[in-house]
Amino acid sequence: MVKINGEEKEIACKNLLEYLKEAGFEPERVVVERNLDIIPKDELGNTIIQDEDVIEVLRFVGGG
Repeated sequence: MVKINGEEKEIACKNLLEYLKEAGFEPERVVVERNLDIIPKDELGNTIIQDEDVIEVLRFVGGG
């Protein structure tokens, strides 16, 4: 199992870029943290989600 934003999911073996697109995120507008390390945007397609990973996807929201 992989934990993404607090939810357990069965998605090991995909790369982060695939997951983001399938989940409806805009990769250029988020920051991804995997096991407490921020993944550079140019590495999302090369970073494979592993069993037991803890991933946080952070979106920036404007407002006032």
